[in-house]
Amino acid sequence: MELLDYEAIQRSLASTDDDSLFIDPLLDASQVGAVTIDFRLGYDFLVSILTRKPAIELSPRLNEQKRSITSYFQETRREVGERFVLYPNQVVISTTLEYLSLPSNMYADILSRSSFTRLGIHINTMIQPGFRGCVPLELFNHGNTPVELVVGCRLCQARFFKADTSVRYLSKGGARKYHGDVRPTVSRADLDDDLARLIKSVGSNI
Repeated sequence: MELLDYEAIQRSLASTDDDSLFIDPLLDASQVGAVTIDFRLGYDFLVSILTRKPAIELSPRLNEQKRSITSYFQETRREVGERFVLYPNQVVISTTLEYLSLPSNMYADILSRSSFTRLGIHINTMIQPGFRGCVPLELFNHGNTPVELVVGCRLCQARFFKADTSVRYLSKGGARKYHGDVRPTVSRADLDDDLARLIKSVGSNI
C-alpha cells in the first residue's frame, strides 16, 4: 500500500481517466493538504431517538416481523451555515457535502480533524476501492458538553492509499449495501443473511 502525498493527490484529481479520484465540489484549494483532503459536513442528519422498544433488533427471526431500524432515527436537514447540535452520547448519521468517486485501486480512511477530536467528536471510517457517493459519517459525541456543528465546516479528513491491484467494488465480496448513497442511510446490518443461515444450519445438526 502507498499513501498518496500532495503531488499524487493532485495528479489523480487532474486526471481525465475515468478511473481516477473525483471529488465534487472541492470548494477551496487549501482543502488538499500534505497527505489528506478535508471534507465538509453535509446537509442531512439521521438522529437516534429513544423508543419504547428495549433494543434495536438484529437477531434473525425467520417467521416474525421486526421493527425497521429506520424507525429508531429521526430525519432533519440544515442549510449551509446553519448549526446542528450534537449532544453527548448521541449517535447521528450524516454525510459529507462532497461526492466522492474512488478509483478501483485506491481506498480511503476518513478521520475526524484534530480540532473536532479535541471536542470529543470521533470519526473513523474506511471507504473501499471503487466507492461512489457522499461519504457516510457516523457522528458520536464522547464529551460531556453539546457541540455545535456548522453545515459546511471542515469536519473530517481523508487519507488515500493506492493498492497494488485494482478491485471492483461491486464484484468482490458480495452485494454492497451503501454504494451510491448521497444522503444518510441507517445501518443495514439486519439485511446480512449469513447469520440466519448459520443458525438454521447449526439447529439442523443438533
